[in-house]
Amino acid sequence: MRKTYLIPLEIIGIALGVIWLLPFYLMLVNSLKSKREIFEDTLKPPGSVTFDNYVQAFKELDFLRTFGNSLLILVISVALIIIFSSMAAYALSRVKSRTSTVIFFLFVAAMLIPFQSVMIPLITIFGKVEMLNRMGIIFMYLGFGASLSIFLYHGALNSIPKSLDEAATIDGANKFQIFWYIIFPMLKPITVTVGILNTIWIWNDYLLPSLVINQKGMETIPLKMFFFFGEYTKQWHLALAGLTLAIIPVIIAYFFAQKSIIKGVSEGAVK
Repeated sequence: MRKTYLIPLEIIGIALGVIWLLPFYLMLVNSLKSKREIFEDTLKPPGSVTFDNYVQAFKELDFLRTFGNSLLILVISVALIIIFSSMAAYALSRVKSRTSTVIFFLFVAAMLIPFQSVMIPLITIFGKVEMLNRMGIIFMYLGFGASLSIFLYHGALNSIPKSLDEAATIDGANKFQIFWYIIFPMLKPITVTVGILNTIWIWNDYLLPSLVINQKGMETIPLKMFFFFGEYTKQWHLALAGLTLAIIPVIIAYFFAQKSIIKGVSEGAVK
């Protein structure tokens, strides 16, 4: 028999779940409607299901090229964030000194700096050295994603005993071999967490690509989505269909890795 005091909590949980799922319902349902049906009633299911919106959105977004641009930037950015953040966190966790402590807290403090406060100086600097488009945005993602990633890796590394390093050193391994072949494989849960969190952020980011990418044919999916919103018209039926296509890869990746994400967050933030 369930305890009575749990019933209000269950009701609140169900209500919050419905509220969280409502945007997904609106996106999916309205992506299957015509433009006229959307303006008539956004909550009502479509009268007749049609996938014409998806076909048209796929063509107008030049989806394969745009998807390739987003995927290229995403894969390189996330790979660099994982490699450099894990190495930096390893160095900060193993070298205990006042300097390493200050550096670590600077990375933590950097998480509190909003992007809007640095975007104009950042774009001005990169504009002078002409490092825009893909290389520039990958470098920026590495900088902005490093703080949280180092914080998570640092917490996980504190739970790995230094005796492993000492034993490997006695066996003749150097620092790089110790990290790459012994420590890094033990960080798999937190690596998955860092990868997924940065994947969701980078894949859905609109502001930074809109400031950095200035060549036609190199747009990411969020940037290309703006194509459906003109000065005099807004093609919501196509925009919602394109948005559904865009989030499918991230949702699939999250569901495959959700157990590792939860485990990694708990290891990185608690231990």
